[in-house]
Amino acid sequence: MKILVGVDLTAATEVVLKQAEQLALKLEAEVWLLHIGEPEPDFVGYEIGPQGERDYIAKKFHQEHRQLQALAENLRCAGIATTALLVQGATEEMLLTEAEKLGVDMIVLGSHGRGAVRQLMLGSTSAGVLHRAKCPVLVVPTRSRI
Repeated sequence: MKILVGVDLTAATEVVLKQAEQLALKLEAEVWLLHIGEPEPDFVGYEIGPQGERDYIAKKFHQEHRQLQALAENLRCAGIATTALLVQGATEEMLLTEAEKLGVDMIVLGSHGRGAVRQLMLGSTSAGVLHRAKCPVLVVPTRSRI
């Protein structure tokens, strides 16, 4: 079995990873940890942006990459075959794209439970993935647990 676990590297990540670890151990599953970095700022676009902005983005991605690798190593130490992926783009789209590309059997991600007004204005990544995914999705509530 293959499981894709979406992580945002916030405090919610720990809650999501605990659930994913338990599931992976019971199902003897392979795990892909996926963190999606923010898309490039509009003012940078496809052209080379100001050096300061490029340096900031590179530093941020490097830090996120190190955090993601550490999380993957913890799962490996628990006996779970784990691969860490860091991509850039729109969160919902990238989760669905990577799930299809990897041929996963399940997606695990957290829900921050930010309230109806915010969800109406901004949408919910977990709800979007839940409705559009071609495989089962486990949504882990994280708000009350952090």
